[in-house]
Amino acid sequence: MSLAPNSKIPMRALLAGARRKQASLIAFTRQLVQVESPSDEKSAVDACVALAAARGKQLGGRVKTYRQTGFGNVLELRFGPRKSTPPAAKPILLLGHLDTVWPLGTLQTMPCRLSAGRLWGPGTLDMKAGVAMAFTAIEMLTEADLLCHEIVVLLNGDEEIGSTVSRPITEKLAKTCASVYVLEPAQGLAYKTARKGIGNWRVDVKGVAAHAGVDFEKGANAIRELARVIETVSGWSETSPDLNRGLTVSVGIAGGGTKTNVIPAHAWAEVEARIARRTDGPRIERKFAALKSLKLTNPRCSLTVTGGINRPPMERSRGTVRLFRKAQALAHELGFTLNEASTGGGSDGNFTAALGIPTLDGMGAVGEGAHAQHESVFVEHLAPRTALLAAMLAG
Repeated sequence: MSLAPNSKIPMRALLAGARRKQASLIAFTRQLVQVESPSDEKSAVDACVALAAARGKQLGGRVKTYRQTGFGNVLELRFGPRKSTPPAAKPILLLGHLDTVWPLGTLQTMPCRLSAGRLWGPGTLDMKAGVAMAFTAIEMLTEADLLCHEIVVLLNGDEEIGSTVSRPITEKLAKTCASVYVLEPAQGLAYKTARKGIGNWRVDVKGVAAHAGVDFEKGANAIRELARVIETVSGWSETSPDLNRGLTVSVGIAGGGTKTNVIPAHAWAEVEARIARRTDGPRIERKFAALKSLKLTNPRCSLTVTGGINRPPMERSRGTVRLFRKAQALAHELGFTLNEASTGGGSDGNFTAALGIPTLDGMGAVGEGAHAQHESVFVEHLAPRTALLAAMLAG
């Protein structure tokens, strides 16, 4: 299936090749899933990174490992010619992660198995099947002599916990690339052209402890003051203009106090904001900063606010739309319809899109139940979506 660089991509041959490799794709996905890799277990993540590195090397990839101390290692693989065709062409970045939300031992209750047309198991959908699809697509193009420009695969080990150490690496590599394809799960059957940004804040209220029965009036109830703060921040996304702009604020976790017979001296809440537009980031950050000067009902209580925007939004840009239109046309040639979608969830694609690099997301597996007990991949979509990914890399 060798073609000259400017020849039309043989779509039927790509699809047939993907179907032939479906069994090995599933087998490699299962290998990755069997190596459990929760974000907060560095050695476990490193073991999964090592497995991916070994597979990449087998496929002719040039391996670079960014070794970390408190987080899982970051893996960079480069495939194809060091000098692309045409010579001025920049590489394409395939972006993914190998860490999962599932703790060690989850496989005992959620075994990786094939059943009812699905591949089940922790991390199958989010996003180890997507990683296996990328390797399979690269293998297909290599064997067909269709890999005419350099492909960079970056697999991070801390995406599920904020990409603290991998973000600078992601951004540095993205700046050298023409486009970014993110291997996160599809949105239904659609590719993702927009994602919300995420901000996280912690609110701490300090009060005064006292015996609730003997010295009630000497106490300053931190929980009561926190409740007022929660009402304030929750109201920021209850107005129609903000909701229509995709801005939401949610208090997800709260706590405080020690015993029922003690006036609570401390209370806290963790708050998340989601923004669809980058311009809303500074605005919501100013609102949280202004909380510090909020007049509390009890002057003996004090308020501390920490946090900020963690991921900028991935806004629907012209460059991303061009990538999607190309993918849509190729999908049509492969015999299926591809739509686009936006999502409230974030990914490492948020970082690359914010740099102005055309970024197309949701190019991984189709399934359901990410982060849930029924996490699974629909096997019927693996070959067509892998063929589409290969076509996008070849074109």
